[in-house]
Amino acid sequence: MTTDSINAVEADPRDRVHAVRHRYAHRGDRATVQDWAYTVYLGVILSAVYVAPVVYLVRTTAALVPLPSAEAVTSVACLVAATVVWGAQLTGRFWGPLVLKPFLLHVFMSTDLSPTHYLAAIARRRLAYAGLGTVLVVCTAAFLATDLLDDPGSPLLPQSLAVAVGIGAAAPVAWLWGQVRTVRENVLFAAAVAVAAAGVALLGRSALVGGGGPWLVTGVLVVAAFLLGRSAFRAVRTVDLTRLARESARAAEAQTFAWTGTLHHALDLYRPQPSGLTSALTRPDGRLRGHLAQGAVRAVRTRGRALAAAVFLPTGGVLLALGVAEPDARLATLSWTTGAVGVYLGSGWVGESWRGLRDELTLAPLLGEWWGGVLARTLAWPVVAVVVPVGLAGAVTVLTRWPLQDGPVDAVLLTTGSVVLALGARFLREMKMNLPVELLLPIITPLGDLSALRVFVWQFDGLVVVLLGVLVMNGMPSASGAALLALVAAACCVRSGLRRTGWPLRPFATRLGRV
Repeated sequence: MTTDSINAVEADPRDRVHAVRHRYAHRGDRATVQDWAYTVYLGVILSAVYVAPVVYLVRTTAALVPLPSAEAVTSVACLVAATVVWGAQLTGRFWGPLVLKPFLLHVFMSTDLSPTHYLAAIARRRLAYAGLGTVLVVCTAAFLATDLLDDPGSPLLPQSLAVAVGIGAAAPVAWLWGQVRTVRENVLFAAAVAVAAAGVALLGRSALVGGGGPWLVTGVLVVAAFLLGRSAFRAVRTVDLTRLARESARAAEAQTFAWTGTLHHALDLYRPQPSGLTSALTRPDGRLRGHLAQGAVRAVRTRGRALAAAVFLPTGGVLLALGVAEPDARLATLSWTTGAVGVYLGSGWVGESWRGLRDELTLAPLLGEWWGGVLARTLAWPVVAVVVPVGLAGAVTVLTRWPLQDGPVDAVLLTTGSVVLALGARFLREMKMNLPVELLLPIITPLGDLSALRVFVWQFDGLVVVLLGVLVMNGMPSASGAALLALVAAACCVRSGLRRTGWPLRPFATRLGRV
């Protein structure tokens, strides 16, 4: 960069920002043409082999969520819009649009430029990309799961597209809002979104707006996006740059972990640190409390995760019960699958006992080879914390659906099998260590090297086990056979999890017997 070029760009902050980004973009570690070609090639292969058959299967069957009227579209649109906005807010708290590469942020912070000059421009570009991606995702979901896009001449088609555009305008703004605003303001905004979604849904089903409910949803979303956008961009100049630097450094480290195959290490960087209630782990006489009491205290020490588990586990129990109580219903399989995934996710947020067991199996024992009761000590709380809320929520749901179509025994067997399967998948997930080197070996097929698929499945093995297990259970002719299949799958997950820690089943059983 010559002196003349420096003097030429000093007059305009916008040009100076552009010059810095231009220099940074043309550094030596940019992706090559070969890297981009391989990425495109891998995407085409995965789309042709895995995505295309799923799309064909979905499009040749009845719509998963039929929406025959504008009133139905309004209710579903409000639910989808609220969910997307909440998800964007939550994402912004961890990885917002203002997160930059640490070196680039350091360069900007070292200049006399105002944060508004370089952060606002980057935020606008990223929000535009995020809005376009949101519109594409919403339209794809509507194409696959509903019948809105089946008839080009339907009057619901333009209304549905308008709703997708409205969601694409509101979600990116909520993403920025989640990062630049405080926790209290985000909670208030989330509550306002819930109230507005409920109000618009009720108004859209009334006779006041006729069949214009989707247009009302679109208008509310566009107005909200405009107002929130102005407020969020005004708050950019007040962003704590020190906190933003920490967030950028953590994001860069997480991205490095993800690119090198250790995605669970990347997620660990965003696990909340326990705080408070340290003295509650012991009794007044100095002895440790019981296994359940210790697990409960450790769970409460990470209040956000505990709150998420308290929401996901009962919700998963309700959806499980709805899915198994009426197996012939249109949404039974979707409800069953969603409930099992909710239980699987919630089981990982009830505490750190899973990680404690993994550490005890993989690290050198501090107090010698005393392994009696290790399973009771580490797994008592997560098992009880999962089974009790799921069982209570499922029991209440079953009572509201009484009498059941297939009898209470089948419902209990299927629900129990799904919970056991979710716990086994969680055990498999939490016993995960570093990426095995053998997964990087090439898998030569007529379609090319598919070794990346093995890495992908290894990254999300617990979720894959739950999804495949529920789908296979759904296809079993009897509930007892499905429950037995879930039990066998959970046992295989436990065996595989133990092998990940370096302990095959027989030596581990011998080790547990040492007292």
